[in-house]
Amino acid sequence: MKIKFGPSGLGSIKNAEEILKNYSKLGLKACEIAFTYGVYIKNKEDALRIGKIAKKLEIDLSIHAPYWINLNSNELKKIESSKKRILDCCQIGNWIGAKRIIFHPGYFGKNKEFAFENIRLRIKEILKDIKKNKWKIELCPEIMGKVNVFGSPEEISNLVKETGCSFCIDFAHVLAREKKIDWKKIKKLFPCEKWHVHFSGIEYGEKGEKRHKNLEKKQWKELLENLPSNKETTIICESPDRIRNSLEGLEIWKSMKK
Repeated sequence: MKIKFGPSGLGSIKNAEEILKNYSKLGLKACEIAFTYGVYIKNKEDALRIGKIAKKLEIDLSIHAPYWINLNSNELKKIESSKKRILDCCQIGNWIGAKRIIFHPGYFGKNKEFAFENIRLRIKEILKDIKKNKWKIELCPEIMGKVNVFGSPEEISNLVKETGCSFCIDFAHVLAREKKIDWKKIKKLFPCEKWHVHFSGIEYGEKGEKRHKNLEKKQWKELLENLPSNKETTIICESPDRIRNSLEGLEIWKSMKK
């Protein structure tokens, strides 16, 4: 089993190269660039420069698209804005050499009955644009942590089957949404050879996710013991102390292999 560990967050454009070098020295081989509050890398030269050092250091980059995306909106303007935000990330991702674009697909809202069909249609439209532009990048809708939001494990799995998109398994969100992790079910829903995983501690209630928390070592052990052995897995840590927690996961994984 091949696993790459890394944090969510690259930091400023100015310090990106030094941050990536530091990640590499620590043994971290993945990094998810957080465009969650907006696409802050806009210049092609900056993207190429950052991508070059990441490739040299053998660090896999991914991008988390902005939070304000809703492919199930009942307003056409919001749908088109959502698609544009994802495609903007794809363009930057292509320049920077990112492998995946992670995004929250949408809300149930007034269109709950047609949510899956609406989101499926928009993802297919985005994939068509990706192909047209010859961008070598995967589109990854994420399993969501609130029960009133589109993105159950089954819904994301069905999107993969019906559109050919990829996926992001957020195990903290699975726990918050379903109050437990049914490892057997998750493995059956996502038989693909490569997994992109988000992981953190989480505080949750009846409606699902409340906030992310730092991870305990026993949580890392449970995850690593249950990950399928035949996958190539990237684990992005989203806890508040994400670098320290990523390193804890890496060290636990090393000790398990001995």
